[in-house]
Amino acid sequence: MSNSKLRSRRRYSPTRTEETQPVEKTKSSDKVLPAFATLSVADVVELVKRHPAPFAFLMCLLFFMGVEYTIPMVPSASQPLDLGFLMTIPLHAVLVDSPNLNSVLAALNTVFVGMQSAYILWCLLVEGRPRATIAALFMFTCRGILGTSTQLPLPDGFLGSGMDFPVGNVSFFLFYSGHVAGSMIASLDMRRMERYKMAWGFDILNVLQAVRLLASRGHYTIDLATGLGAGFLFDVFAGWYLDSKNKQKIGFTTIVKEPLFCQCNGKLQQIQQTVAAA
Repeated sequence: MSNSKLRSRRRYSPTRTEETQPVEKTKSSDKVLPAFATLSVADVVELVKRHPAPFAFLMCLLFFMGVEYTIPMVPSASQPLDLGFLMTIPLHAVLVDSPNLNSVLAALNTVFVGMQSAYILWCLLVEGRPRATIAALFMFTCRGILGTSTQLPLPDGFLGSGMDFPVGNVSFFLFYSGHVAGSMIASLDMRRMERYKMAWGFDILNVLQAVRLLASRGHYTIDLATGLGAGFLFDVFAGWYLDSKNKQKIGFTTIVKEPLFCQCNGKLQQIQQTVAAA
């Protein structure tokens, strides 16, 4: 073979390292374990101590699963079973025997509804804080939608009164209670402004109102419980709405700002400065 051919072969032949160097493949020997596999008994005990509420809810979940799957269903021809009605049977009997007492309590309840409305409007028109009003508008709109969508039967033994709100023995939505929800919205606003005595007063009146509505069969227990949650929920929604509007650049010179959530431990001076700085 000529020298020129040997030189050409050497020129184009791969180097030794290219021929013999293997492709390295890294294999990870570490395996990702699921979170529960890394927990010890001491870790679980510490988790329960640190987060007792979720574990209590877990126990409640297991308990009510057993109740749900074993409780007798109420026949379609029967009245709903309501524990609140069972607990207020003696009070219901008193109101049945005393129609005048029922009307007096209904009138006092109407006054309390007026107090709620007056406070919410005061916040808007006098103090210039619209959150409670917006929350009430959200709440009553949703109540109207739900009340129209599902019309519950009037409870057996309902004791109506012309003095009850709405005055005049007119029809009303059972689900959910606007009485309770409105009081909750007003109470949350009072706490935001550190009007704690007024808030506690409204809370006590709200409890008495709930007892009276159960005793007169004006609402089911679920109506009252949902009304309480709805008041809190729509107060948060109103805070989100105002917060989103406060972030927008608009041409007005005044933007009303309010705290996003209920700051029960907040300083009133800081809240007032937030409003004044708008």
